[in-house]
Amino acid sequence: DEHVWLSLKNAKTLCSSIADALCEIDSKNADVYKKNLNEYTKNLDALDKEYQQAVNVAKYDTLVFGDRFPFRYFADAYGLDYYAAFPGCSSESEASAKTLSFLIDKINEEQIPVVFHTELSNEKMTDCICEATGAKKLLLHSCHNVSKDDFENGATYLSLMEQNVAALKEALN
Repeated sequence: DEHVWLSLKNAKTLCSSIADALCEIDSKNADVYKKNLNEYTKNLDALDKEYQQAVNVAKYDTLVFGDRFPFRYFADAYGLDYYAAFPGCSSESEASAKTLSFLIDKINEEQIPVVFHTELSNEKMTDCICEATGAKKLLLHSCHNVSKDDFENGATYLSLMEQNVAALKEALN
């Protein structure tokens, strides 16, 4: 899973590395890069605390995806369990009947209220699982792609991760 940025701690490391490289390339503006990094890091830290708080007070600790699963770093960062129709970012086009049955049983047994899908997916598997279980379908954005509407509305990494924390709160309570 190459989606290292879905761990906010990893995102901080990436931003720091980018800022360092920019400072080397454009040393006359290093103060601006450092100031921007400092402000952005504060936002990442605040969001990380919000995620951790959501997990700390959660009724559930398991995420279910009727989709691919690019959230390994995210789940590991917050100690969440997960199940998905497809392993990682598998190129398989259909989940097996056995996997589908397992996910439906898991949701019913643990009374998991939400099944996630990722952005720009066809959502068929998620819809099928939700129909079979009564679970609610929600988006957890991998911050890998944005729709034309998201782009035109100024979506940013932070805004997408803020939407994710709202979805996570709903899924875990």
